[in-house]
Amino acid sequence: MFKNNVAIWCLGAAAGAAFIHTNNVLAQSLPLSQTAQFVRAEARHVGDALFTAPDYKPGIVRHMVMFRFKPHVTQAERDDVTKRFVALAQLSRRPDGRAVVTSVEAGPQISGENADLGLEQGYLVTFRSQGDRNFYVGQPVVTDNRYFDPAHDAFKKFAGPYLERVVVFDFPTDVHFQP
Repeated sequence: MFKNNVAIWCLGAAAGAAFIHTNNVLAQSLPLSQTAQFVRAEARHVGDALFTAPDYKPGIVRHMVMFRFKPHVTQAERDDVTKRFVALAQLSRRPDGRAVVTSVEAGPQISGENADLGLEQGYLVTFRSQGDRNFYVGQPVVTDNRYFDPAHDAFKKFAGPYLERVVVFDFPTDVHFQP
């Protein structure tokens, strides 16, 4: 899917792993982070049906995704990738028709802090539970296609040829501060 063979591991939170990868096969063959090991062991322990159930570990979960496009990708192709990503808010459904995604936000990198690692486009996907997130993410954690989102799986296959790097970082929202 991805052609470049560069991968950089970043720190992961207790509820999610973060990594930059440019080759899905390479990312899967690298040593797993402690978080990825924990999440995969948990999935094996409880089984895919429970692990992806909508009421599994309820509470807001944020799924941050950031892309760096390959140099040859046109603006129209970038726009199409973003349009299709945002459409997952409506397309991601369980077999019974219930929505998996609460919301999808998207935007370009605009920080001047010089800490963007060359990433260009960001997405923030919100779920009602870790079970919904697990169903959405699917592979490589959940491999039984009865228990993962076919729309998201199709999007990953579509977007892969356009992407040079991908960062994913998931976290539960357990602390809230408001002014």
